[in-house]
Amino acid sequence: MIEAAFAPVAVAVEAGAVPGAALGIITAGGRTETRVAGWAQIEPVREPLTAAHWFDLASLTKPIFTATAILTLAKERRIDLDRPLTDAIPDLRQYDITTAPERRLSFRDCLAHRTHLPAVEPVYTYGDDPARLKAFILQRDWRAGPPVYSDINYLLLGIAVERLTGAPLEAWPLDEGLSWGPPPGPAVATECCPWRGRVLKGEVHDENAAALGGRAGHAGLFGTLAGVLGVAQALLLHCPPAMRETVHATRTCGWDRAHPGWPGGDACSPATIGHTGFTGTGLWIDFDRGVAWTLLTNCVHPTRHSAAAASIFALRPAVGEAVVAAFDAGS
Repeated sequence: MIEAAFAPVAVAVEAGAVPGAALGIITAGGRTETRVAGWAQIEPVREPLTAAHWFDLASLTKPIFTATAILTLAKERRIDLDRPLTDAIPDLRQYDITTAPERRLSFRDCLAHRTHLPAVEPVYTYGDDPARLKAFILQRDWRAGPPVYSDINYLLLGIAVERLTGAPLEAWPLDEGLSWGPPPGPAVATECCPWRGRVLKGEVHDENAAALGGRAGHAGLFGTLAGVLGVAQALLLHCPPAMRETVHATRTCGWDRAHPGWPGGDACSPATIGHTGFTGTGLWIDFDRGVAWTLLTNCVHPTRHSAAAASIFALRPAVGEAVVAAFDAGS
């Protein structure tokens, strides 16, 4: 199965569209196949990619960590998903209690990106004191707009997890193969960051997560190929219903559901969820077939501002369709 599924990845690596890539496929029964090719780093020196390398998972942090934590707290009856965030963060927009729209947002709204909040905000440009930046996020009068995929939703959810547990995010237990940075092993390089003035390797790529101390609800998690596949199999076996049920547009509590033109490809079943990360990562779970796959790349290395970096948008669905075709063929 892996040989046919890896074909588009091999072409992309050979053409220099991505420096390196790791593909893993796992079934509900635990059958696992993996393949790795290319470079963990090409600048300033080349380093071959191995299956032991840790990837900056970027926005895969949202479903793998934050949504899982919030749904666990809901299962423990510590929160109600349809109650407002103020149950966990009473000081949210505390200077505008009667009219601030943020005070009416529910946990479910944020999990499914069903809010008025903007996609992103350069919070890191306001400083690098995590406590002060969190206060800024909570008290900001956010510009309103139509519902979009928003990092701000998960920044708020990350703060909610900390408030509800009374501990920083890194205190939450993680499965083997997952870690907050710096990871406990060889790391894949991401971007030569203009803000930090260096190639990032083993430190979080997302600027806002970095300014918040490297750990945030929207980004900051690192993982190995085996670690992400472990998440995939756990979901194949025991996925919380809220992660599969559509809440808004094509979104569930934490994930995107299969729809035409999405990154998982058009061949997967309607009962498929998935998510991507800006650094070039992605994970998809097809429940009807009982198979999941993860494609981990460093497409933003050495810069996000290149035609090569944009190639990930074509590569992801091509890989998804190749995985499904190989699985259906029984190869």
